[in-house]
Amino acid sequence: MRRDDTIVVEGHERSLTYRPRRVTLSDGSWVAHESLGGSLSSVWAVDLGDRFVEVVHLGDGPSGGELVVVVPDADTVLLGDLVSEPTGPVPESWPVAVDLAIGLTGPGTTILGPSGEVPREDLADFHQRLLGLLHPGHPGPSGGLA
Repeated sequence: MRRDDTIVVEGHERSLTYRPRRVTLSDGSWVAHESLGGSLSSVWAVDLGDRFVEVVHLGDGPSGGELVVVVPDADTVLLGDLVSEPTGPVPESWPVAVDLAIGLTGPGTTILGPSGEVPREDLADFHQRLLGLLHPGHPGPSGGLA
């Protein structure tokens, strides 16, 4: 279920609510990256009863502290703001985080960004555009995220 930048992942025993920088369980407990006052430094996992979910920090994106959620049984990866259009300087870790995110996906993986589903090819193009912004002269793609 999706509302704005919020995605709910349902399990048999509980649910998880994903926002780009904070994940909250239905019991009220939450996780955020340590740069935003949370306890997560790299990886956190939870069993929702019949569904295992991983929450990872791959590196800072446009704002810092962006979280990625991997739902293996649904072959789904939630990328949130890691695939947002740059509106300012590109942090060095942003293209690295997107590259690592690409590695979490396969040809059939559903990839969700802030505006909905992102084709894997568009994610790869976005990675190249970020590299081009960081390193002028880098050969970027012809397209990009809409």
